[in-house]
Amino acid sequence: MFRQALVLVAALAALLAVNPATAATPRRIVSLSPTATESLFAIGAGKQVVAVDDQSNYPKSAPKTDLSGFEPNAEAVAGYDPDLVVLPDTKIAAALKALDIKVLVLPAAATLDDTYAQLRKLGKITGHTAEAAREAASIKSKIEKIAADVPNRKPPTAYYELDDTFFSADSSTFIGRLLKLAGLKNIADAAPGEGSGYPQLSAEYVVDADPAVIFLADTKCCGQSETTVAARPGFGDLSAVKHHHVVALDDDIASRWGPRVVQLLATIVKATKKL
Repeated sequence: MFRQALVLVAALAALLAVNPATAATPRRIVSLSPTATESLFAIGAGKQVVAVDDQSNYPKSAPKTDLSGFEPNAEAVAGYDPDLVVLPDTKIAAALKALDIKVLVLPAAATLDDTYAQLRKLGKITGHTAEAAREAASIKSKIEKIAADVPNRKPPTAYYELDDTFFSADSSTFIGRLLKLAGLKNIADAAPGEGSGYPQLSAEYVVDADPAVIFLADTKCCGQSETTVAARPGFGDLSAVKHHHVVALDDDIASRWGPRVVQLLATIVKATKKL
């Protein structure tokens, strides 16, 4: 009996030596970031996800809960017995670590390279290294193909609206870099501000800039559309409005930097190709 036990222990040790990460691979993941949720499913780690935050609405199979990513509660998260929690910031990181729960913080991406790096990081920690590498390579290839289709021209001016109080994103941000990749001149770049990357413009500023195209990333949150924009004082005379170059975006896709960034860039390029 003792000899059999020794053989069993040796076999187990040999198995762990071959694949030392097996025991550490998370099986119960909680994601409090919609982008991370999309990325986890994209790399094949969806079956390991047991709960996601109340804003994680894609894919539909994601186990959506009432957990908040904006005002997270460590005790509520711990109630799902996770062995990994993916966070968009460090708000409850210390509290979760104190409960001996592994944490991965993936902040908002500033560049496309950040997107690829985050996918690879998720792949490594969840045991899907190869799948994550393939997904990152696929996104990069598609992005390059879309960018290659951008016309060689004088950059048309663009206004990217984050909400109906005229917050926008300049070229130092992830969104701003996408606009530049699409061959557009961002009117937010000349706006006065504190260098946050997200200046609050004014109606007068937008009217004076007279953008050739307007992108609305506030169709769901704020009910904005070409019709509501045209009804704003002074906006009816804007080039974008007169020529029907007001582009309604999907708020969710427009606010995330995961796999669906390909769709966002494709929409931007297609809408401005004939400007």
